[in-house]
Amino acid sequence: MVNEKIFYLTEEGLVKFKAEYQHLKKIKFLKTKGEFPKAWHSEDLNPEYLSFQEDLNLIETRLTEVTAILKNAELIRTPPKEKRNTVNLGATVLVELNGHIEEFTLLGSLEADATNNKISNESPVGQALMGKRTGETIKIVTPVVNHSCKILRIKYN
Repeated sequence: MVNEKIFYLTEEGLVKFKAEYQHLKKIKFLKTKGEFPKAWHSEDLNPEYLSFQEDLNLIETRLTEVTAILKNAELIRTPPKEKRNTVNLGATVLVELNGHIEEFTLLGSLEADATNNKISNESPVGQALMGKRTGETIKIVTPVVNHSCKILRIKYN
């Protein structure tokens, strides 16, 4: 059996995807319960029918994606007290990066938002931080830059 990707989500993220799933199901139901536009029996297709089919395909595609996310979701939980000194998913980490103090929250890729300093555990910075402790200095290596980063504080909400 093929290993399916695990989607790490916060409780808020899980609620959001469940709501999106219900919304998509409702839209699909409303779209298909009425009368379907008919394909004309000529060389030209009905533009209304083509638009209907395209909308339905987009809804089906997103429903499939959201179903896979929900099926393979794993909640990000606060670790036990004795493991909170190590960076893991859900941690907010205060670091010194190139002389500047930055704060990042590590989340799964679906909830990452760089503009709000929510980074993915799959990103170069996230990968470098995972499993590290306060006081450690780490190297962040990407094809574009190499940085040194010192972990100042780790907290879990």
